[in-house]
Amino acid sequence: MAQRIAEEMHDRLMALAPSRLEVIDESQQHHGHSGWREGGQTHYRIRMASPAFAGLGRVEQHRLVNRTLGDIVPRIHALALELSAE
Repeated sequence: MAQRIAEEMHDRLMALAPSRLEVIDESQQHHGHSGWREGGQTHYRIRMASPAFAGLGRVEQHRLVNRTLGDIVPRIHALALELSAE
């Protein structure tokens, strides 16, 4: 069975040594909306604290997460990020 996208995200984001990490699949909340598809795995929220974000502005933090997720990002419709350096 293929690994779920949320698990892939979690595994990749561990490279940033988070002190807190939540990967939440919010796909069901968007049923019938743009980008939703049967089976979900389309809309995600990441709540994460990591020392890797220290000294980075919000845009740079988001870019770091997107680079870390790599080829996962184009496979989903929406990604909400709540990030902090703690």
